Amino acid sequence: MDKPKNKDLILIVDDEQNIIELGRLYLENDGYRVEAAVDGLDALRKFEDLNPALVVLDLMLPELDGWEVCKKIRAKSQTPIIMLTARDDDIDKIVGLELGADDYMTKPYNPRELVARVKAVLRRGRGQPSPQTEAVALQAGPLTIDPARREAHLGDQPLELRTKEFDLLQVFVENKGLALTREKLLDLAWGFDFYGETRTVDVHVAHLRDRLKGDSTLRIETVWGVGYKMVVDE
Repeated sequence: MDKPKNKDLILIVDDEQNIIELGRLYLENDGYRVEAAVDGLDALRKFEDLNPALVVLDLMLPELDGWEVCKKIRAKSQTPIIMLTARDDDIDKIVGLELGADDYMTKPYNPRELVARVKAVLRRGRGQPSPQTEAVALQAGPLTIDPARREAHLGDQPLELRTKEFDLLQVFVENKGLALTREKLLDLAWGFDFYGETRTVDVHVAHLRDRLKGDSTLRIETVWGVGYKMVVDE
């Protein structure tokens, strides 16, 4: 029996045809509709015309690079973006995430991982709880998280969090005091099996630490040789 088609449209932006076709093959096999763009200007035109549910965006593009495309999309839309690059530099990840990307992958990548990340980013962006979590109010010292409303407050101040920052913070609160490996954090917050991209976790942890620095009773500590844990001073 044929697999039912998913109505979600994914826009893949890459100037490498083999990357587009590989992504198309696996995403369409999982029920997604796929359109492609081969340069930055083409990507913006198709984004406006097609209104995709998610954009898979390469950084190194002709005409207009991925950073500029991401910036222009974010100026008008919160459509999820997964960035791709052939480089493995932390600065690329940091810049991409600062511009508003929801996730980050380094090429070459496992196409099954791409499908898993697309599913996870779309699910989380719609506020659908993962199988590991329940949509109940969560508390860690002065921090309150409402998973159903996708809202977080530090004391009486709302926290402005991107999609994955919220997901990761929720995981830390649910597991406060416990040391979690980067692989476990990927599994719980991103919703897919570990394929090797753990630096994404480090970048998001750095962002969360910056968001939480206004309160000295709550912190995310590095557990050397393991990963991270949330500590709350009672």
